[in-house]
Amino acid sequence: MDNQLQLLQRQVRILNRLAEISLVLNSTWELDALLGYLMDAAAEITDSEAASVLLWEPQTRELRFAATTTGQTTPSLTGQSVPLEGSIAGMALQNNEIVQVDDAAHDPRHYEGVDEQNRFITRSLLAVPMRVKDHVIGVLEVVNKHQLPWTSDDREYTAVLAAQAAVAIETAQLMAALQAANRELSELDKLKNDFIAIASHELRTPLAVMLGYASFLQDEAEGKMSEHVAKVVASGLQLRAIIEDLTNLRYLHQSAAELQCKPIALVEVMEEAVQDVLKTVEAKGHKLTVQFPDGDVVVNVDSIRAVMALTNILNNAIRFTPDGGQITLRGEARAGEAWVTIADNGIGLADDQLERIFEKFYQVEDHMTRKHGGLGIGLSIARALVEAHGGRVWATSPGIGQGATFTVALPLANSH
Repeated sequence: MDNQLQLLQRQVRILNRLAEISLVLNSTWELDALLGYLMDAAAEITDSEAASVLLWEPQTRELRFAATTTGQTTPSLTGQSVPLEGSIAGMALQNNEIVQVDDAAHDPRHYEGVDEQNRFITRSLLAVPMRVKDHVIGVLEVVNKHQLPWTSDDREYTAVLAAQAAVAIETAQLMAALQAANRELSELDKLKNDFIAIASHELRTPLAVMLGYASFLQDEAEGKMSEHVAKVVASGLQLRAIIEDLTNLRYLHQSAAELQCKPIALVEVMEEAVQDVLKTVEAKGHKLTVQFPDGDVVVNVDSIRAVMALTNILNNAIRFTPDGGQITLRGEARAGEAWVTIADNGIGLADDQLERIFEKFYQVEDHMTRKHGGLGIGLSIARALVEAHGGRVWATSPGIGQGATFTVALPLANSH
């Protein structure tokens, strides 16, 4: 009766230990910590002297020690490989089955190379494959049971441990790979941003000089020459807009936390946006009508970002409106918000394009035959900036060839 009670108490302790192990294995993604905890648990539960994890490396097709726990084994054991043919671990891996050795000294399946290198004597061994779904990723070994024979409980508990460990190890490896990929992406993103910043700076300087001389020539030129110079100025302004788009790529992922919002009159935001596009409007011969809001309309925005959003939408209207077109910028307080609308009589939009135009790098025209320039990110940046403020932006159009209207809704200062 006492023996049965002791056996039952031991089983309860082991089951509690397995439950603890499950929690630990699912709460950390550090592979070294996982393996160390697993080794201690495996040796404790099976009442063995040592435990090891060997992981299969598909690229090199080798089975290597990833971790081990024993007072007699030197640290050099980690990283050592064992042959697939002629080792207990290799047999367990290839056959996907538990292999038990009660007397390693007289068992021809035992590989003595590791013992010889590390001055360790393996007397008995239990090797359990670690499976994830339909493939084996390694082998869990427990070595030198203090009191033989190996029992069915040893095999069952070690199999449970191996199953838990396999999932945890693969998850940890995937997390490590994901973190490495994220670090690489961050480095690439920084490299991209640095390149764009340097390239934009280097392009801006000569472009400013060319536009300066072209504007001077435009004032002095007459007749046919005036038309030619106007085309040079218009092309230069278009190139400058593209450079600005490149510089502003980082705002595609604008967050509210990065904004520095404060109350500012909507009129000021609109005036700054108009100043940003005035030269391009003049170069294309458009008529820009501005209707400021009645009364004091104050918005709570980051003025630089809000102006950028309106400027991008205005540039879009300018680009897709034929020379000599009509563009109207209007501001008003409406429904507890400030609404700014930019309407044009340009090429218009089909119903299925009203949302797609806000997608990154989307072009209304086919890239091989399109007549209008641009990278297709101005509206994407505008939406990101407006939504970071807690606002909205949308487009409407009567149809192709009938112009389009863009509406920006921003929070009023007194709404916060």
